[in-house]
Formats: sequence, structure tokens, C-alpha cells
Amino acid sequence: MDVPPDNEVLWARALHYTHDDGSPALGGVSLGVAQGEILAVNGPSGSGKTTLLRCLSGLTRVRHGEVWFNGVPVHTLGPLARERLRRDRFGWVDPTPVLVPELNVWENTALPLMLRGTSRRRAKVAAQEWLERLDVGDLARMRPHRLRQAERQRVCIARALAPFPTVLFADEPTAPLHRADRAHVLRTLTTAARSHGITVVLASHDPETAAFADRTVAVLDGRCVKTVHLPPVGDTAEGRAACSLSV
Repeated sequence: MDVPPDNEVLWARALHYTHDDGSPALGGVSLGVAQGEILAVNGPSGSGKTTLLRCLSGLTRVRHGEVWFNGVPVHTLGPLARERLRRDRFGWVDPTPVLVPELNVWENTALPLMLRGTSRRRAKVAAQEWLERLDVGDLARMRPHRLRQAERQRVCIARALAPFPTVLFADEPTAPLHRADRAHVLRTLTTAARSHGITVVLASHDPETAAFADRTVAVLDGRCVKTVHLPPVGDTAEGRAACSLSV
């Protein structure tokens, strides 16, 4: 069995996954993600992006292949251990915003922190800070049903960032947002990640979204076809050289 490189917080080898209906989702994906890197997984709908993120994060148990996080073999962990790993070290943003309807906005945002044992007061302060960064601070006392979908998605992103996860998995995080809002939200997310050393794995079919990443892995029919290194957003220098990724 290969040993994951020391400088990669996430490492996967030969991931294969087939849906319950028999349709293939992943066909031998191998990749590594460095600490603090923002990696975009780019590809059309149905290409395997979401399945890859779910396997890397432990949401879906790998059937064939290996997934390692900081030297821990995620593919061998049981359900409870994977749940603890997701709670304590990972953040997740879905394309459809899901919030607890009985809680208001700041309570939803603070929930992951309180589940980790943070006091209600400290969790509220941290939640409010992230809500302000995402321009929804004035909605802190509202219940989710009173928010527009785009506002709920901003709250979900704040909730994912508030605990400062080691790795943030974002599956089409700007899908519910208006085009004019996407750049601001992505800039907030990526700036926060870089300033706090958060590793981000970002799935998107949109090249403009992928442009905010440090590197892009293109996925087609469950296979990585290439990985492209991109300059930071706003950098006028030419992009870094592209390199192929074997699968």
C-alpha cells in the first residue's frame, strides 16, 4: 500500500464507486490536495464531482480505493468515526441551502461550534462575524423561512467557515446565488480560507468559479482528465503550467 505524501492533507488513490442502480460514478480517481490549497473539481453535471467530494469527506464510504486525511485512513473508518471526523475537522456546503427551521440565523451558524463544545456566547460572536462578512449580519435573528434562497446559502457558507475546519468541501456553493453575488461570496470564501490555512475542495461546472482556485482538476465520466494550475484571481502573470494527472 502506498504511503500518502507528508505535504498533502487529503490523498486518494484509485477510487471506484458505483451507484446502487449500477451506474458508474468514479472510475479510478487518484489525487492529492496540499494543506491550505484551494482545489477546484470542474466538470459537467453527472461527471462524478459530487461523488468524489462525498468520498473524500467520508459522507460516502469508499467501496474500492483509499482516502487518507492527515495520515488517517478514512476508507477504513466506521460510521461513527467518520461522523466525528466530519464534525470536528471538515466543513460542507451543499448546492441547496439546508438550515434548521427551529433555529434563527445566528443559531444555525453557531451550531457546529456549539456541537464542538464552544460556549453559546463565544459561538454567537464567531457566527455574527461570519454573517457580517457575507453581508447577512442584519438577518441574524430571523428564521430560515423568512430568507430568500440566496440569503440562506450565504448563511450555510458562514456556518461552514465559522468553526475554521481543516478542510472545507463546497459542492456548487454559488448555485443558488445571482450571478452578481457569486464573485463576492467566492472571494470571501477563498480569502478566508487562505488567511486561516483552510484547505478547500470546490466542485463546480462553472469555469468562472473554478478560476478562484489555485488548481483545477477536470473530471469527465468519473475520471480525472487533467489538472490545471491557475494564477490567483486578479494576477496579471501568465498561468502556471498545466500538468497531466494519471488515472
